[in-house]
Amino acid sequence: MFNKNIKLVIAFAIVAWAVYEFTEKHIGNGISLILLAGIFVFFYFKNEMLLLSFMRLRKQDFPGAKKWLDKIKNPSGALIKKQEGYFNFLHGILVSQTNLTQAEKYFKKALKLGLAMSHDVAMAKLQLAGVAMTKRRKREATNLIAEAKKLDKHGVLGEQIKMMKQQMKKI
Repeated sequence: MFNKNIKLVIAFAIVAWAVYEFTEKHIGNGISLILLAGIFVFFYFKNEMLLLSFMRLRKQDFPGAKKWLDKIKNPSGALIKKQEGYFNFLHGILVSQTNLTQAEKYFKKALKLGLAMSHDVAMAKLQLAGVAMTKRRKREATNLIAEAKKLDKHGVLGEQIKMMKQQMKKI
């Protein structure tokens, strides 16, 4: 909702108010205000619109996820670098249903900006491999599948990787 810098200013102001409350011997108020400031610091690192979009995507509500993503008007100004990576990652997932060329651009940009978790990077590379397979770029798809397999340490994407390898044999 707020710009990333405004969130930090609000958190700083609340902490200053909490310090004032501590000096006035209102310990309970000070502790409550510190916790409130913590919420703004949390939302600095985890954007609320991205979190809501992930929740909608988890429920397979693609229009709802798109609605929450569209509320972020200027991603480069409102989000930190990793959040912008996830913004593009989510857009790539949503667009991959209809426009593969545009989805490929979103996934490449997400990988360039960086994703925090290795299984998210593996998922993005697996999606890029699917796009490359569709466009008959077998060597690129094979490399991307191998990279995704390396990054998938917990075996979450094992079934999808096997399916992609079987489809590669048909090409």
